[in-house]
Amino acid sequence: MNLDIFIKETKKIGLNLTEKQLEQLEKFYQLLISWNEKINLTSITNKEDVYLKHFYDSLTLCKIIDFNKNMSLCDVGTGAGFPGIILKIVFPHLEVTLIDSLNKRITFLNHVIQELKMSEIEAIHIRMEDYSKNNIEKFDIITSRAVAKIQVLSEISFQSLKVGGHLILMKASYIEELESSKEIISKLNGKINNIQNFKLPIENSERTLIDIKKFSSTPKKYPRSMDKIKKSL
Repeated sequence: MNLDIFIKETKKIGLNLTEKQLEQLEKFYQLLISWNEKINLTSITNKEDVYLKHFYDSLTLCKIIDFNKNMSLCDVGTGAGFPGIILKIVFPHLEVTLIDSLNKRITFLNHVIQELKMSEIEAIHIRMEDYSKNNIEKFDIITSRAVAKIQVLSEISFQSLKVGGHLILMKASYIEELESSKEIISKLNGKINNIQNFKLPIENSERTLIDIKKFSSTPKKYPRSMDKIKKSL
């Protein structure tokens, strides 16, 4: 996906990127490639592939959520900053928290935040099941891209989601996972609100956005320890 096609395809999902945003995306790409030589951030390094499989893919969340409103967002298992950094570039008014369990990635993300002169964004080295216990009902949106199974992501994240908030999971395949996650989602006081299937441009690979809405406070016993979560899978 070259830049012209990237701009064209983002317009199709309702985005009109500014010159500043395009410059920030380019700078982020350069930082990603530079740091990737020192620490493993991504196996995708070709520029056109990064713009398609990381940048554009991150922005497909716009298909299911209106990010033009003021809201707080948490990206669980953000890795190299997808989708969190990309969403912050395109929607700078968002309050963004990036969570990752690998400190090297957090060091990279803090460097990106500094280099792109971002505000109202923080990167935290912690596991989400530990973070959510002390940050109850903090976020309007929690998202995660291909990090873990739906039932795991739901349990470790839901305590930190505001009542009325949305957990948006970005998946390739999902049907079997979704079916086995319905019981825990119900116990967490959530419900499947929306599912959108689509294909990435050019390569036509399958993508799915799963919107799980929280309708009342999650019982205090969640999240359980990761050992207990894994035993229940």
